[in-house]
Amino acid sequence: MNKPANPFAAHNPYGATSGVPSAQAAPAGATSAELVYDVTEADIQTRVLERSLQVPVLLDCWAPWCGPCKSLGPILEKLAQEYGGAFELAKINTDEAPNISAALRIKSIPLVVLFIGGQPVDQFTGALPAGQIRAFLDKHLQPPGDPMEEIRAEAAQAEPADAEALLQEALQMVPAHPDATADLAERFIARDALGEATELLDTVPAEARGDRDAALRKRLALLANRPAGDPVALAARIAANSKDFEARFALAALQAYSGEWTAAFDQLLEVVMRDKAEGKPDREKARQQLIEWFTACPDAEAVSRGRRYLGMYLN
Repeated sequence: MNKPANPFAAHNPYGATSGVPSAQAAPAGATSAELVYDVTEADIQTRVLERSLQVPVLLDCWAPWCGPCKSLGPILEKLAQEYGGAFELAKINTDEAPNISAALRIKSIPLVVLFIGGQPVDQFTGALPAGQIRAFLDKHLQPPGDPMEEIRAEAAQAEPADAEALLQEALQMVPAHPDATADLAERFIARDALGEATELLDTVPAEARGDRDAALRKRLALLANRPAGDPVALAARIAANSKDFEARFALAALQAYSGEWTAAFDQLLEVVMRDKAEGKPDREKARQQLIEWFTACPDAEAVSRGRRYLGMYLN
C-alpha cells in the first residue's frame, strides 16, 4: 500500500508567509461538527491546507496517551464555539500520522498550529490556559464584522439617494437602531424632510436615545421656523456699528438656520469679546447661545474652533 502524500513536502512549513491571502470567517451559526473535526493524513490536504484558504484552521496535534492533550482539547473546542466561526479546529492523532509528525517536526505534544491561506503561520506547544490561547488567536484573527456598521460605512461613502436606501435596509434588519436611525435622520434633514426626520427619530425608544438624538432634535427645532430679518441689512448695521449686538444675534440666528455654523459662531464670539457693559449681559447671552448651538452643530471642526475661541475670550 502506498503511503499518503506528504502535504508539506513542497515547502518549509514554517518558512516565510508573506503574500498569504487573508482568510474569511466561517458562516455565522456554524454547527459544532463544522467547527471541530478530526483529520487524517489522507484528508489533511483538503481539510486543513485547502480549507485554510477560506477560513483559519487551528490544527491540534495530540495522542491518546498524552495527558496535557486531554486537558487542552476541551479548551480548544470551547474556544472554537466561542469565536463563532472565526476559525475551525482540526484534530489529528499523531500516532496515526507519522508523515505529518515528521513534516511538522513535532518534538512534543500537544502542538497546536494555526493555518491561514494554506500556510502555517504560528504555533504553540503545551496545554496553555484559555486566556493565553485567546491572545494567540487574536494576534491573527479578525473579529467578525458588524453588518450594521458595514452598511453605515458604505452609506457614508454613497450618493445621497443610495445612502438613504442602504440605511433603510439597515433599519429593516435592526428596527430603531439608534446610530442608523440618526444617520438616516441626518439625510432627511439635509433635504429638508423635517417631518420625516422627526417621525424617524421618534421610532427609537426614549431610553435608547443618546446625545446624538438630542442634537438632531435641537437642529430640527432650529429649522422649524426661519428667524426674522434680512441678512444683508443686518450685516450693514454691524458694519456701521460693531457693537450692534441685536443685529449680531439676529444675523447669527439666520446663519445657524442656513447651516453657516462658523459664521454664526463668529457673530456670537464677537459679542463675547466686545461686550464691556456693566454685568456684561449680552456676553452671557451669547455664551449660553454658543453652548446650546455647539450641541446642535453637525460640523465637528466648527464646534472645536468655536469652543477654543470662546475659552480664549472668556479667560
